[in-house]
Amino acid sequence: MSKKKQHHEEHVDESWLLPYSDLLTLLLALFIVMFAISQVDKVKLQQLSESFKEIFAGGASFLEKESDQVVELEPSSSENVSASALEQDKMADIKKQLEKEIYESGYYNNVKVNLDKEGLQIVIQDVMLFASGDAEILDAFSPLLLQIGKMLNGMDNDIKVVGHTDDRPIHTEKFRSNWELSVIRAINVMNFLVDQGGMNPERFSVQGYGQYSPISDNTIEEGRAENRRVEIFLLRKYPVAE
Repeated sequence: MSKKKQHHEEHVDESWLLPYSDLLTLLLALFIVMFAISQVDKVKLQQLSESFKEIFAGGASFLEKESDQVVELEPSSSENVSASALEQDKMADIKKQLEKEIYESGYYNNVKVNLDKEGLQIVIQDVMLFASGDAEILDAFSPLLLQIGKMLNGMDNDIKVVGHTDDRPIHTEKFRSNWELSVIRAINVMNFLVDQGGMNPERFSVQGYGQYSPISDNTIEEGRAENRRVEIFLLRKYPVAE
């Protein structure tokens, strides 16, 4: 009898299966991510792209992740500081131009320009703008007011116009109180800047304080004259850098 050949089973090394399965898992995850990115809003995708550019360039962007949400981006603090500094420089430049124009026009005793945390402030005493107890803008001041509007148009920041009076009561056919007088004066200045100066009305807001926000002593005539004023604010978009 011939001897049957004995078959020896050889066990194949299956250790390669583990990295192979890991590779398939990674590929699957990659396809999922690519699909998700393809569904991202174009604006957010652009923001993400800009953020990565800043990261690779050594910038300081921040990425926020929330579960089941697309990555949201927050502007870096350095960007806010740069924007604030640029805004400050532009406002300072407009302040210089305004002060020069006011001086050359001869109104430097009655029109003041300040730059503070709220923004650029132009303070105009009422004697330059209106007749006593009235709210119609005087023709003599119109050229300077047009120049003010032209310079404020150099920036797209919001503008606030605020009216103030002294504490002497008023009750006429036109105005029943200082509240009404202060508000109508502010509105008329705004309307002038929009209608005659061609400024965008969407930028404006108006307030009237009557006699309730004095900056000087109402017991003396000089103080009352300072309190009767209209303020034009070019408001900041960014806080002042410390």
